[in-house]
Amino acid sequence: MSKKKSSPKRYKMHIKKGDTIQVISGRDKGKVGEVTDTLPKTSQVVVKGVNVRTKHVKPQQDGESGQIATIEAPIHSSNVMLYSTKEQVASRISYTFTEEGRKVRMLKKTGEIID
Repeated sequence: MSKKKSSPKRYKMHIKKGDTIQVISGRDKGKVGEVTDTLPKTSQVVVKGVNVRTKHVKPQQDGESGQIATIEAPIHSSNVMLYSTKEQVASRISYTFTEEGRKVRMLKKTGEIID
């Protein structure tokens, strides 16, 4: 029997690049930041100022000194919630339609439309 090849999965995330989020669990719980990158295949997001790691970089050339670089490591998207900067509250999202018929994301607590 031959194995059937499956088509690549399409991943849908509730958070997009540029969103303001709040971390709801983990070491950085309570921090608010902006999403700089999304990794849909692993359901992870990179947030500015959250999950900061240090990396020791070796010198590349003779005479150059090594460095300690700080990078933001990705965190799982289930550990973050969208954040309203107007109301200063984190909220889940719902999908609604505008009068023009466009599907948009809306914060459940405040009714604020994100897209």
